[in-house]
Amino acid sequence: MDMAKQPFCDYAVKFGKYQIRSMFGGLGLFQEQAMYALLADDIVFIRGGGSLDDRLKKLGCEKYRHVKKQTTATVNYYDITHLYESQDGRLDELIRASIEYAIEDRKTQYTTGPLRLRDLPNMQLTLERMLKKAGIEDVAMFMDLGAERVFKKVQEKYGNNVDIRLLWRFAGAVDGVHWRLLQESRKEALRKACNL
Repeated sequence: MDMAKQPFCDYAVKFGKYQIRSMFGGLGLFQEQAMYALLADDIVFIRGGGSLDDRLKKLGCEKYRHVKKQTTATVNYYDITHLYESQDGRLDELIRASIEYAIEDRKTQYTTGPLRLRDLPNMQLTLERMLKKAGIEDVAMFMDLGAERVFKKVQEKYGNNVDIRLLWRFAGAVDGVHWRLLQESRKEALRKACNL
């Protein structure tokens, strides 16, 4: 891990156990599989949501823009670097609110969110049919299996010549992002997990 990111990771321990994954060209911090912080280019971003968006905007926090080749994605993460570096007294409460919104949003996605496989990011009716023929019946099963195991099931049904972009689509659906935003390190980990 980049030494510039380490201090924030050490600071984040106070908010509970977290996991780190490569996301959007940086590192994502997750609690209960919900990403609440992004560390990219020595900048600290936290996830917005609800009234937190307005609070962050009033504090001068700008949204994160991820530029990748010919596309730019603006995501609901706000730059809090100046608040972190100045040890702003409101920071702990803002991060706790961010974590709560992230976890709640993640839970909402599974309880009220996509009821059909085709409603997941990167998915469509033809992929839903393919997945059902491979034995993946619903969103819950898809999420429980994860991108790698879903891809392997599709390979078992349709053969090993299945396009690798399906693996990217499945990973994007699990992560809740467009497959073109997957980082090379994530793709490499997926390739290894699927022996590709």
